[in-house]
Amino acid sequence: MDSDMRKKRIVVTGGGGFLGRFVVEKLKEKGCDNIFVSRSKEYDLVEKENVRKLYRNTEPNIVIHLASVVGGIGANRENPGRFFYDNLMMGAQLIEEGRNYGIEKFVCIGTICAYPKFAPIPFREEDLWNGYPEETNAPYGIAKKALLVQLQAYRQQYGFNGIYLLPVNLYGPFDNFDPKTSHVIPALIKKCFDAIKEGEEEIIVWGTGKATREFLYVEDCAEGIVLAAEGYDDSEPVNLGAGFEISIKDLVAKISELTGFRGKVVWDTTKPDGQPRRMLDTSRAAKYFGFKAKTNFNEGLKRTIKWYQQNVIMT
Repeated sequence: MDSDMRKKRIVVTGGGGFLGRFVVEKLKEKGCDNIFVSRSKEYDLVEKENVRKLYRNTEPNIVIHLASVVGGIGANRENPGRFFYDNLMMGAQLIEEGRNYGIEKFVCIGTICAYPKFAPIPFREEDLWNGYPEETNAPYGIAKKALLVQLQAYRQQYGFNGIYLLPVNLYGPFDNFDPKTSHVIPALIKKCFDAIKEGEEEIIVWGTGKATREFLYVEDCAEGIVLAAEGYDDSEPVNLGAGFEISIKDLVAKISELTGFRGKVVWDTTKPDGQPRRMLDTSRAAKYFGFKAKTNFNEGLKRTIKWYQQNVIMT
């Protein structure tokens, strides 16, 4: 890492969360030791005064904004207003007050949910505005996408150095396994182990199984974010992904095998599939800051399942 960045004061919002803990660890591995982790209990970033207080107390040179209010399809359907407002206000105020404060760089983490529902596969950054997002997560996706517009406008008018990254669905150790808010991989892992424990002969999975998804191991994503924080300074959004897609049906079969669940899968087709297909074009990240995912999907799943067994089931 550039010796200059190692000297910077870095604030990581959401730095104690699933992705954040890995970003903080990657920064430390690369020699950054002046890192402040912003936690919601101390700083509710939806409130402007808390954003100002954060900047006053930490005096950051660089902000990596990971904090978000997020969940799976069910959580998005139940909380569209909250997901829109909280995510928009956190990001917009951090950017505006960061401009006023004079921070050197703002790294904003967007979402694949910002892409149009029927974007061509693989999703290319230039397709971001060619349609409306999938309905179940549109409020969240649009709130996050508005921050890209803000960063581009601020760069144009104020010379504010903000970059915008679009990670695909993440998975890995420390993921959220709460069935009310979890995404598909942790939800399936929990379903399978719960069924084994209770002696159930079937699990129920939402949708038809036909939808496809791409998954990025959380540690790889953290590496991509740190590489971009160090070496990318342009206005164009950049995808972070692994460059493959798998159907939910095949994903369920894979997780069932790896967890040891041998029962039947029942598809609840009254529930939505979400976006029909998801897979990113990752060439821009490779070109601009040399990022390429390293973790094989099977290996990543095994590590995630092992972590769940050791830290959830055994505790």
